[in-house]
Amino acid sequence: MAGIKNRKDTINKAKERSLPPGQVKIAEALKFLMEKKEFNAITTAEIARKAGVTEALIYKYFKDKRGLLYEILADYLFHFISVAQEEVQGISGALNKLRRVIWSHINVYANNRVFARILMLEVRCFSDYYRSKPYKLVKDYSTLFLEILEEGIETGEIRSDISPPLIRQIILGAIEHVCLTGVIFNRDISPDELTEDLYNIIFMGIAVFRA
Repeated sequence: MAGIKNRKDTINKAKERSLPPGQVKIAEALKFLMEKKEFNAITTAEIARKAGVTEALIYKYFKDKRGLLYEILADYLFHFISVAQEEVQGISGALNKLRRVIWSHINVYANNRVFARILMLEVRCFSDYYRSKPYKLVKDYSTLFLEILEEGIETGEIRSDISPPLIRQIILGAIEHVCLTGVIFNRDISPDELTEDLYNIIFMGIAVFRA
């Protein structure tokens, strides 16, 4: 799966970049504030006070408050995708890989609610998000699903009469749907239980069963 290696190399290079201390402080300040408040209710003055910097520094590093939000989301995604890619290494079988990636996806929503709220609730209503760095990373991540599905078709684990992009959309849409209420109302999300439910519902429809 050369695509996985290429994306991992890109992510590793991005993670190695050295960020100015002020930029890091600003990003961490917004993350902290978003644990308690919605993004739209947070002002740049609050972010600056929490970070111990001037408001002008926020605009120096980021185009605006939403630009800061996108940068934070990109950092979350760099880490999340890297972990997801590493976790499928050494796993035998496309269905087992899919199950692990689904669990990882639900698990990050369960345990990092700031990331979940940004990705699921805060950015998708803005048209410029779909031209942003984090959106490109999301597309790269969705390609991981597609490659695993295509691997499963090649090895005979997954039915070849169903479109892999359609299966990918069904899986990603199902993950979003089962997690959305928990994210909005800050309810518990069980990665083990939800992964098992999705496995039974989706995988039983796409897996090849041999007599």
